[in-house]
Amino acid sequence: MAAKKYSREDIIRLSKEENVKFIRLQFTDILGTIKNVEIPVSQLEKALNNQMMFDGSSIEGFVRIEESDMNLYPDLDTWVVFPWTAEKGKVARLICDIYMPDGTPFAGDPRANLKRVLKEMQDMGFTDFNLGPEPEFFLFKLDQKGEPTLELNDNGGYFDLAPTDLGENCRRDIVLELEEMGFEIEASHHEVAPGQHEIDFKYADAIRACDNIQTFKLVVKTIARKHGLHATFMPKPLFGVNGSGMHMNVSLFQNGENAFYDTNGELQLSETARQFIAGTIKHATAFTAVTNPTVNSFKRLVPGYEAPCYVAWSAMNRSPLIRIPASRGLSTRVEVRSVDPAANPYLAMAVLLKAGLDGIKNKMTPPAPVDRNIYVMDKEERMAEGIVDLPATLSDALNELKSNEVMTAALGEHIFEHFIEAKEIEWDMFRTQVHPWEREQYLTMY
Repeated sequence: MAAKKYSREDIIRLSKEENVKFIRLQFTDILGTIKNVEIPVSQLEKALNNQMMFDGSSIEGFVRIEESDMNLYPDLDTWVVFPWTAEKGKVARLICDIYMPDGTPFAGDPRANLKRVLKEMQDMGFTDFNLGPEPEFFLFKLDQKGEPTLELNDNGGYFDLAPTDLGENCRRDIVLELEEMGFEIEASHHEVAPGQHEIDFKYADAIRACDNIQTFKLVVKTIARKHGLHATFMPKPLFGVNGSGMHMNVSLFQNGENAFYDTNGELQLSETARQFIAGTIKHATAFTAVTNPTVNSFKRLVPGYEAPCYVAWSAMNRSPLIRIPASRGLSTRVEVRSVDPAANPYLAMAVLLKAGLDGIKNKMTPPAPVDRNIYVMDKEERMAEGIVDLPATLSDALNELKSNEVMTAALGEHIFEHFIEAKEIEWDMFRTQVHPWEREQYLTMY
């Protein structure tokens, strides 16, 4: 979404000009779920004065009931009117940071936590951390009760067109709504699996890009439902086909110059870029719990479906965790391919940035790039190349995260403790559940 600057007076004026009736004060919980407090436009000035409060004890991973009062501080530059709400009185949105009653930032706010890590980056002399995301999603039909089914609405494949791609009209309407809200769409196409789609939008600074991802998810789900479809960002909704990823294209800047680019460097990568890659590789197994945060995430990270499951980098092929796209100059970037769209984008960016900065601080050297197809290498060949596997389960990933001080520091004590608690409960629920596969395999055999 194109960055705009708004003053308090601008927003009051625009709310009147656009005939806005309600304002959604939006924020994100630790698990990445969008939350909001909706207020009538008559309360807008109170909100702009940072006086709107809510009960934080009811939000996943926030605070105990005895310390529940929290304030919402709207980021004025996130003002947008939802185009699809025009029929019954328009609804606008402001994304908020969360503060304690004493005026200090709330340590459990994922957006504030990312700002904390960005401050560390700025103290090292970098001015911007940019992100270009590539979120994928599936479209399933709704039943007569409006509930999601597992029936796909098309049999299309990569870059297919109608009539094979029956999701094209829905995808086009999503793009039109996004553009009306200020998004600059770079590409929109059918993905590899039937019913799977991707819409790419222009990169932005880390905070704005994460805001855009959350807004994008909301728009996709809302417009899909208008087409009688359910959009899901679940990483692997179907067995036997590709899962959905959210590749993160990241780059560090210093005063308008891309710090990853060096015309004289190998592959035209700067020493900073190589150190960033080294840090990302070192901490990859630990940040996977954050970038792939569900039990289902690890059903995607398996060989054969284009998702990376090995820790390596390359400028030549798409099987490693990290790829260096061909563009250079201002477009020089590191593409982290393991991230999936179930990730909380603010937390994912915090751990990716912290990992890269650790590589720069400690002047790490990356291993040699792996330009072979890793999927066809056996375990001995991978070991000889120094290639390790990503965690195979959420439990393994949580153990890796807990043992890595740099990644736990990227989350901060509050978020780390509540994230681990929530995810260990999730794993235990999955571990103790009896699944249909088990009954199919064992019920008649034993």
